[in-house]
Amino acid sequence: MLKSINPLLTGELLAILSDMGHGDEIVIVDANFPADAVAQRLVRLPGISATDTLDAVLSVLPLDDFVDLPAAVMDAPGDRPAIYPEFETQLEKAEGRAISLDPIDRFAFYDRAKEAYAVIATGERRLYANITLKKGVLRA
Repeated sequence: MLKSINPLLTGELLAILSDMGHGDEIVIVDANFPADAVAQRLVRLPGISATDTLDAVLSVLPLDDFVDLPAAVMDAPGDRPAIYPEFETQLEKAEGRAISLDPIDRFAFYDRAKEAYAVIATGERRLYANITLKKGVLRA
């Protein structure tokens, strides 16, 4: 255990987050997502929710403020998933500014996940609980 580090951030995950560069993306996905099929680097957090994982990642990862939409979600048909407002609240709390989610088509989301630096597969059972984050920079 480390002081002030969320315990969900394993050594492997901390190394991945640290090694990512500006503009690299990490994807947090639900239990239904085909993570093995798309991930270049895969971290498994079974039994952990997407929202708990997002909180942990956002505790150390700055979001890109050079782009309008540094967070994307898999677009759901029909009603907006209840988890989206939770994601938005977490993003705003972590960044100190409102962050709009970019809803993208399911198959486009899969393609984007294939290009991501890493994928975190959670145990989240809520549908459409998938989010991509673009890493930003730390300013002096």
